[in-house]
Amino acid sequence: MKRIPASILALMLAAAAGLALAAEPVLGPPCDGCDIAFRGMPENPPADSRIAPPGEPGEPLVLDGIVRRADGTPAEGIIVYGYHTNAKGRYPGRDSRHGELRGWAKTGADGRYRFETIRPGAYPGRTDPQHIHLQIIEPGRGTYYLDDVVFEDDSRLVGRHRHDRSNRGGSGIVTPRRDPNGTWHATRDITLGANIPGY
Repeated sequence: MKRIPASILALMLAAAAGLALAAEPVLGPPCDGCDIAFRGMPENPPADSRIAPPGEPGEPLVLDGIVRRADGTPAEGIIVYGYHTNAKGRYPGRDSRHGELRGWAKTGADGRYRFETIRPGAYPGRTDPQHIHLQIIEPGRGTYYLDDVVFEDDSRLVGRHRHDRSNRGGSGIVTPRRDPNGTWHATRDITLGANIPGY
């Protein structure tokens, strides 16, 4: 029997692991690109995490919240995945269309998650408001995207961008506040399964 070279075996195992992760059921489809959330995901993400690395150009932002079940109790062990553009409104990197500014936070017993990042830029030449994409991974149940986090003080948050929202997981409209050090703070609480079709 012919031996498989270690480098080929490693690639085969990585591909198999990727397929297994991508097989996590998608709830409330469509969810274009939901499988990307599993690529590079740490085995046990912390509750306090980062999306943008330290030193990333842009205005610092802390996004936090509590993940709750429908009955209002905090949900432990839920992974919140977030990604967004850089300060210029572009997704840096070549590995995926989610770019390199991405992170995972896993809720503790209190249901809390927290991301340190920057305030994303709006897409150049478009009317979309600044936003952060969020996706929920409920281990053993499935994955689904939430309404984007958008900022109440963004002048582009008008018309359809404000009103054509399905409130997936609750409202994604946040009211940012800036502390004396210049860091923005915004809270986006999440209700598991809220307005997710077929949940």
